[in-house]
Amino acid sequence: MRLGGVAAFGGPARHVRDRTTEGIIMANGSGAEKQIATPSSGRVEGGLAGKTTIDDGVVAKIAGIAAREVTGVYALGGGATRVVGAIRDALNSTDLGQGISVEVGEKQVAVDVTVMAEYPVSLQKVADDVRAAIYRAMQELVGMEVAEVNVTVNDVHIPSDDDDEERSQEARVR
Repeated sequence: MRLGGVAAFGGPARHVRDRTTEGIIMANGSGAEKQIATPSSGRVEGGLAGKTTIDDGVVAKIAGIAAREVTGVYALGGGATRVVGAIRDALNSTDLGQGISVEVGEKQVAVDVTVMAEYPVSLQKVADDVRAAIYRAMQELVGMEVAEVNVTVNDVHIPSDDDDEERSQEARVR
């Protein structure tokens, strides 16, 4: 369906204008993007023409994988998100974009990540390492310039002594 030269589809829309063309991309509530106005054809090496659109969910997954690989990161996401994540893990349906929020433009990406750090680690070092890993992944794998990476450390995981107590009780009772 077209309304006034602009395609329409359900869900709230977000307009991202390309600085070099007049293309408009709209995103529905699910994060899926749809190109609604074709920008002028761009040429790349080898004379191949076309446009590549990377979905927000793909960018979030790549950022999540990069963040999880950092030493000192115990989990991603806030408390409720981690509970849902634990249920998904039990069902073998891990959400690699958990705890990650992205905003993707034509040439830039901004990432917000929520981290649960392990104890005892330097929280500033973990945040810096997460930021560096995401910057590297966005530039190397996604091929986009990074506007910013905001890291929120919302919890610290303290290894529990409960496991040791359970083992000692099991050893005493035979």
